[in-house]
Amino acid sequence: MSDIVCISPIDGSELARRPAATEAALAQALEAARAAQREWLKVPIAERSAYVLRFLDAMLAMNQEIVPELAQQMGRPVRYGGEFRGFEERVRYVVDMAEGALAPVVPHDERPGFTRYIRRDPLGIVLVVAPWNYPYLTAVNTIAPALIAGNAVLLKHAAQTILVGERFQMAMDRAGLPKGLFANLVLTHDQTSRLIGSGAVDFVNFTGSVEGGRAIERAAAGTFTPLGLELGGKDPAYVRADADFDFTVENLVDGAFYNSGQCCCGIERIYVHESLYDRFVDSFVALTGKYVLGNPLDDATTLGPMAQGRFAELIRRQTAEAVAKGARAHLDPAAFPANREGTPYLAPQVLTGVDHSMSVMRDESFGPVVGIMKVKDDAEALRLMNDSVYGLTASIWTADLEAAERIGGEVETGTVFMNRCDYLDPGLAWTGVKETGRGASLSRIGFEMLTRPKSFHLRHG
Repeated sequence: MSDIVCISPIDGSELARRPAATEAALAQALEAARAAQREWLKVPIAERSAYVLRFLDAMLAMNQEIVPELAQQMGRPVRYGGEFRGFEERVRYVVDMAEGALAPVVPHDERPGFTRYIRRDPLGIVLVVAPWNYPYLTAVNTIAPALIAGNAVLLKHAAQTILVGERFQMAMDRAGLPKGLFANLVLTHDQTSRLIGSGAVDFVNFTGSVEGGRAIERAAAGTFTPLGLELGGKDPAYVRADADFDFTVENLVDGAFYNSGQCCCGIERIYVHESLYDRFVDSFVALTGKYVLGNPLDDATTLGPMAQGRFAELIRRQTAEAVAKGARAHLDPAAFPANREGTPYLAPQVLTGVDHSMSVMRDESFGPVVGIMKVKDDAEALRLMNDSVYGLTASIWTADLEAAERIGGEVETGTVFMNRCDYLDPGLAWTGVKETGRGASLSRIGFEMLTRPKSFHLRHG
């Protein structure tokens, strides 16, 4: 059986190696999950929620160990303190809304002599195939509501963050969750595909690349297993002439380069009104130049390495192609001493003179590079924002709420932001359009994805 290996981006050393589950162990996990779920669905929602809150407490208690561990696995600087502020917010939010979200739906028209309602029943076994870039946040988006809704959960985490799955299991065990109800599985890609294709799970949530999503769909073909897919993104920002200038620059720099740009909803392309363009570019470049690229375990580091060297090479290729086609690269990589060809250490880059013939403005980058284009009006910005096969988020920077709603209503995207970006509100559905995927997590709609409706039409007497 194959081993799953995590290579640290800090120095290229092997950080962790785990054997993939045997077929017998996988069969046992499925059997245990199915048995545990049959009992779990009888547990009241309030008690299920209490277990999830104990899991949260157990996870929060490990934060001091997890922050450096996460830096070693995928390169995020320790100075940012991990993911648990958002993690806690999302868990507490779904707990608070669970009773209402899972309550029976009663038709508006009362009919004497009948009892009529729609019950939300759990699906059964939920498989979460989690990514490495926000390994705690993305996984808990589905795990917490799935458990509260009455499902069992199997977690297959990315090789790059293999230790995260173990932390989830540790916290679940410490919370006293019924045995078998949650299981962290170490699986190869082939094993994952076979598991999905077997029809043994009742829902699959996957966060990752478009190609990964296609592989999940192929594996599930013919099983009728429902899927939740959050795939690629090329999220745009539009800076209108009336934007709060300094606030906008500061937030868009952070939105583009936080986590070395390895964010599903990170800013990858910016369209700026011509009246602000030159000043915006100058300020944006100056602020980006203040990043400190280096070892993520160093408190002075504000930009860590990318998770793998091949991800950095993609950005280098995109940047070189853009420059060859006439774009201007505003930052000298030599100004960032840790930047080294052939390694995950990659300096941030800002490009102008770009257009949509260039890969950097068309294809997902998922790294510390952003292109900035000048636009003359809302119509041009809207056309460019929609010129993409992706649609996760779009942000509009303006003082005009009506304009943001009007423009946002025409943007082909899952979420419209005004004067913010790169944030998930647990009260709103997290979803996408086009090749960004299907389904939704978070909010009441997230619970609906993890349950099935069962109608009761009862005639009295």
